[in-house]
Amino acid sequence: MANLNAPSINVTFTELGITAINRGSKGTVAVILRDSASVDPVALTQASQIPSTLGADNQAYLQRAFLGYVNPPKKVIAYTTDAEDANLAQALAYMATQEFDYLVGPADISSTEAKAVATWVDSQRTNNGAKFKTVLPNEAADKYFVVNFAATGMTDGTDTYTTAEYCSRIAGLLAGTPMKISATYAPLPELTDVARLTRDELDAAVNAGKLALKWDGRKVKVARAVNSFVTTSQGMLDSFKKIKIVEIMDLIRTDITATAEDSYIGKYANTYDNKLLLVTAVRGYFMGLEQDNLVQPGYTVDIDVDSQEQWLTAQGIDTSGMSGQEIREADTGSHVFLLVRCKILDAIEDIDIKVEI
Repeated sequence: MANLNAPSINVTFTELGITAINRGSKGTVAVILRDSASVDPVALTQASQIPSTLGADNQAYLQRAFLGYVNPPKKVIAYTTDAEDANLAQALAYMATQEFDYLVGPADISSTEAKAVATWVDSQRTNNGAKFKTVLPNEAADKYFVVNFAATGMTDGTDTYTTAEYCSRIAGLLAGTPMKISATYAPLPELTDVARLTRDELDAAVNAGKLALKWDGRKVKVARAVNSFVTTSQGMLDSFKKIKIVEIMDLIRTDITATAEDSYIGKYANTYDNKLLLVTAVRGYFMGLEQDNLVQPGYTVDIDVDSQEQWLTAQGIDTSGMSGQEIREADTGSHVFLLVRCKILDAIEDIDIKVEI
């Protein structure tokens, strides 16, 4: 039976790899609205479904989320609250029960509320394994899952928008960006102008972890798709500043976790052969990611011998006389320790061309 079951796991991981681009190209945006109208939470798949009972400004806020980029977001979840919802606690409690990629607060979100949202997202990722990210106005959270949107003076020729009012637009743009590409230089064709920054000012904004907009003389576009993370440390270097890289990190974690839970955990004895079965399945998944140009060739997947030895030692087992192979094959109870080394592919964002004539 093991030989019959093995291909199903491999196929599952491989199919996830092959379809990663399609799933990643259309994400979900969660939007908190503040409105006097009493509107039940709704999941919208197109702008025409926006409740007409909402105020005009909130309807427009949701419509901007659907503008997307290469694609519109596949879904927009809207929760309507009121002024009595201190620090958006009720809204966030509801959002904790949903699945989404990017969260934005109300179009009039306060600085205190923005900090509360950033803290909540941090808690959800740390304690519950969520893959939530958030777009907040002028929130220098220094977190790779918080996008600090900092542009001002957005205008479509008729109306001018505040930074907070345009967060839903940025969240929809990021959710509609396929995994293969970056949102860097993504155009916002509905805008006719934005507060114009010099090159030095744009560089300073990007280095400060701000997602800024630029006017290139023809159109308004994203300067560079970065999040608010700026303080690097060992194990968390400059790659964590890139929205594209973080998206793929979340994709890998979500896919492997979900597939292991659905197709592996509790379904196989924890033998060495079955551990190798999981290793082979994960390798197949990364092969699909490589084919989709999401990770570089040369990735490795294997049993994490160091972690396995640490676990054995913690159980009181003397490993000093064990060979490396014996540690690899040792009984580890219900635990499986794997080590994946991979390099996520970035997008082309910086070009230097030397022209000799």
